[in-house]
Amino acid sequence: MEEAIVAADTAWILAAFAAVSLMVPGLAMFYGGMVSAKNTLNMAMMTFGAFAVVGILWVLFGYSAVLGNSLGGAGLLGDPLEALGLASMLTAPEVPALPPALVAGFQLLFAAITVALISGAVADRMKFGAWMVFAGVWATLVYFPVAHWVFAFDSADGSITGGWIANKLAAVDFAGGTAVHVNAGVAALALVLVLGKRGNFANPPRPHSLPLTMLGAGILLFGWFGFNGGSALSAGNSAAVVVLNTLAAACAGICAWLLVEKLREGHATSLGASSGLISALVGITPACGAVSPMGALLIGGAAGALCCLAVSIKFRLGYDDSLDVVGIHMVGGILGTLLIGFIADPKAPNGVAGLLYGGGVDLLWRQTVAVVAVLAYSFIVTWLIAKALDKTMGLRVHHEKEAEGLDVAVHGESAYAMETIPVASVPVAEAEAVEAAEAITTDAVEAPVR
Repeated sequence: MEEAIVAADTAWILAAFAAVSLMVPGLAMFYGGMVSAKNTLNMAMMTFGAFAVVGILWVLFGYSAVLGNSLGGAGLLGDPLEALGLASMLTAPEVPALPPALVAGFQLLFAAITVALISGAVADRMKFGAWMVFAGVWATLVYFPVAHWVFAFDSADGSITGGWIANKLAAVDFAGGTAVHVNAGVAALALVLVLGKRGNFANPPRPHSLPLTMLGAGILLFGWFGFNGGSALSAGNSAAVVVLNTLAAACAGICAWLLVEKLREGHATSLGASSGLISALVGITPACGAVSPMGALLIGGAAGALCCLAVSIKFRLGYDDSLDVVGIHMVGGILGTLLIGFIADPKAPNGVAGLLYGGGVDLLWRQTVAVVAVLAYSFIVTWLIAKALDKTMGLRVHHEKEAEGLDVAVHGESAYAMETIPVASVPVAEAEAVEAAEAITTDAVEAPVR
C-alpha cells in the first residue's frame, strides 16, 4: 500500500512538473505581448536565458544551497557541496519516497521562473549579456539563500536542519509568496533604480499584441496549478484544496481588477483581465494551503484591486518598472503573505489559525517578520549586485540601440516579417488589409500603457 501511495504521489508531481515547465514559454508570451514589436524577442530571450543560466547553477550547487543541510545549523544557507553536481540523484531511495531527482527538477523550475520574473521590470533597455550575468549572480546570492530560508524544512529525525523562516520562525508560505514573488518584486525595484528610466518613460510604447499577452496569462494559469498544487508534494486532499483555492482566487482577481479599472478609467480591458489574473495568483501562492475557498476569493479580489491601484504609483514616484513586476509581484506577494495572519483557517491543509479564527496575533507577526526579512535582504543585495555590474560591464544599452529596438540591435532578428507588397498589384480591399496588418505592429495601437 505504501508503495502504491508513493507511486501516485510521484505521478502527480511529474504532472505538476510538466505544468510548471509551461510557465517558461507562458511568461515569455505574457511579457512579449506587452512590449513593442521591436522588443518582443528580447523579452522572450531574457526569460529563456534566465531559465538556462539558473538551471546550470542549480545542478552544480543550487539544489544543495537551497535544500541541503544548513551550514552550522544557522538556517541561512544549505551546504552547497552536499549534492554537488546532483550525482546522488541517480540512486533510488531505499524506502518508498518521492524520487530526489523529481524534487530537484521541480524546484529548479521555481528558481528559474523567479529570476525570469524580474526581467519584465527592465524591458526595452538592459544589455542582454548583463542580464545573463545578473541572473546567475542574483540566483546565487539572493534566491538560493532566501529559498533555503523558506522551503528547507528540518527532517523528522533531526539529522537535517532547514531554513530559519520555515522552522525557527514557523511562518506559512505554501508555494513561494516570499521566496518567489516578494523576492523578485523587490529585486526588480532595486535593479530599475540602478538601471534608470527608458527614454520614453513619460510616453511609453503600447503593448503590441494583447492576444499574445492573454494567451501567456492563460498558460501561466495552467502552470500555476502545478506550481501551487505540486507544492503539496502528494496527490491527496491538500493538493486538491490548493488547486481549488488557486482557481477561486484567479476568478476573483480578474473581476476585481476589471471593476477598479472600469471605475477609474471607464474601460474594462483585456490587459486588465490578464493582470488581475496574475495578481490574484501571486496573492494566493503563499496562502493556498492555509485558507478556505472563501478566504481565497477574498485574497484574489484584494490582490486584483490593490495591484490595479499600485501599478500607477511608478509614474508618481518616478521609477521605471516597465511591466509592473513591483506593482504585481511585490505588492501581491506581500498582501497574500500578510493576509494569512488574519484569515488562515485551521481546517485548511496548513492547520494554522489566523487572527479572525481565534489564533490571535501570533501568526500575523511571524508572517510580517518573514516579509520584512525578505524585502530587506533582497533589496540590499540586489542593489549591490546591480551597482557592481553597472560599474564593471554596464547595464544599459546605448540610447541608439534602445531607440532602434533590442530585437534587431542585440539579437539580429525581428519578431514579425512584414514584407512590403506593392499596392498597385493587388485589389484595393487586399491593399487595405495589408495596411491594417502592418498597423498592428506599430506602437500606436490603442491599448493601455504599461
